[in-house]
Amino acid sequence: MSMTDPIADMITRMRNAHSLGRRRLEVPYSRIKERLAEVLKREGYISGFEGHGEGVGRSLRIELRYDADGGRLIRHISRVSRPGCRVYRGYGQLGRVMGGLGIYVLSTPEGLKTDQEARKGRLGGEVLIKVY
Repeated sequence: MSMTDPIADMITRMRNAHSLGRRRLEVPYSRIKERLAEVLKREGYISGFEGHGEGVGRSLRIELRYDADGGRLIRHISRVSRPGCRVYRGYGQLGRVMGGLGIYVLSTPEGLKTDQEARKGRLGGEVLIKVY
């Protein structure tokens, strides 16, 4: 069966793993998911990730991060731009997520960037996800 929105599938798997208290999850591999995991790791929302396997069966193993008390670091993660309704914003149109406590991840001409990096680089693009 084909998947129409692989990014939504990835964040749904992350939400489900968090709700079950799991530390690790696997998602089917794609370059966009790997770049998204890089941004989440850089921002401190996940501990790490690695590619696993080869060819068609390749997957991305993601290590979720929890605070010292065992609470989730990702309180909310959602898809903003969807295949049926794309959302594009210029750097001046980007608001702050939770007063600056969260991030938007944008697909820009220079790759995936957070909203803060996009504003600093004066870049706009497609708003992929919102995390806080």
